Amino acid sequence: MKVEIRRIFVEKKKEYAVEANGLLSDLKHTLGLKNLTGVRIVNRYDLTGISDEDYAAAKQVVLAEPPLDKTYEEDLKIPANATAFVVELLPGQYDQREDFAEQCIQLISQKDRPVVAAAKVYILTGKLTPKDVAKIKKYCINPVEAQEASLAKPDTLEAELEQPAPVAIVAGFDKFSAKELEKFRTSQGLAMSAEDLVFVQKYFKKEKRDPSITEIKVLDTYWSDHCRHTTFETKLNKVTIADSVFTEPVKEAYEVYKKDRQFVYGKGSKRPVTLMDMAVLATKKLKKQGKIPDLDASEEINACSIVVPIKNNRKTEDWLVMYKNETHNHPTEIEPSVVLLPA
Repeated sequence: MKVEIRRIFVEKKKEYAVEANGLLSDLKHTLGLKNLTGVRIVNRYDLTGISDEDYAAAKQVVLAEPPLDKTYEEDLKIPANATAFVVELLPGQYDQREDFAEQCIQLISQKDRPVVAAAKVYILTGKLTPKDVAKIKKYCINPVEAQEASLAKPDTLEAELEQPAPVAIVAGFDKFSAKELEKFRTSQGLAMSAEDLVFVQKYFKKEKRDPSITEIKVLDTYWSDHCRHTTFETKLNKVTIADSVFTEPVKEAYEVYKKDRQFVYGKGSKRPVTLMDMAVLATKKLKKQGKIPDLDASEEINACSIVVPIKNNRKTEDWLVMYKNETHNHPTEIEPSVVLLPA
C-alpha cells in the first residue's frame, strides 16, 4: 500500500525575507557575484501519517504564519530564468525543524506522530555561469552535515537501511611483516604510528587470533590524538626556541612558566613539562593565589565551570555556568556551547 506524501513549500513574504536578503548580500560581497540579482529561500516539507483535517490546521499554525509567509502546495514554480537547488541534512543528522514540526502536529492531532522531512530550496536569479552556481552551492552546503537533495518528491519518507555486511577479519595480521604493517596502516588511514601498530600486533599474537577491522578502528580512535591528547601530553625533556621575531617574548613566557611551576607544584617537582601543563598552569596559579573563588573544579581539564548567583522565582540560587569547547570537534568548532546547570 502506497503511503500518501503531502508536500508544502513555505516562503517569507518579500518584506520579511531577511534570511534571503542577507544571503544575497553575502554572496555578492563575499564571493564577488555581481551578476547575482536575487535569492529566494523556500522551506520545503514532506509529510506522511496526517489526516486532511490535521494537515489543514498544521499548515496554518505549525508550518507557516499566514501574515508573514506564502505557501505553495505540491509544486513550486521555478522561473525560466532562475536556477534552483535543494539542501537537506545528511541521513542520521538531527534536524530540529523536522523534530519540532512532528511534535507540534502531534500536539494538535492528539494522534500518532507524523513523519516530516524538511529541506531548503534556494532559487537564484541573474546571469550566472555554471561555475558561479557551483561556488554558491559550495558556500551554502556544509558537507559535514548537509547534502544536495532532489527536487522530485520521494516515494517514501522511511529511512532505507542496508543490511550490513559481516565484519571483516584482518586475515594474517599476526604474521604481517613490518613492511606489510606499514602498508596496512597507510591503506586504512590509521592515526596510530607504525610502533603503535606493532604493539597492537603483539597483543593479538598473545590472543592467538586475527582482529576484526572494527577492533582495529576502535583502537585507532581511542589511540588518536583527539582521545589521548598525545601531542599535549607528550613529555618535553628538552625545549628549544627557534630564532624569529617572536623569540624573545616566547623565551620570556617560558621563563615565567618555569617560575610559576615552582610556585604551583613546589621546587623539585617531578611533574613532566607538557604543552597541556603550559595551557592550564595560569589557571592553577590563580586558584592557588585564591583569586578565583567561584571556580568549580573537576577532573575535566579542557572545560570550565564557575558558580554564579542567579535570581530564580524571586530567590537567589547558585548555578554552574559550564563552558566546553574542543575546537577540533564538530559541531563545537562552529557552535561553542555554554550550559547553565543548578549547582
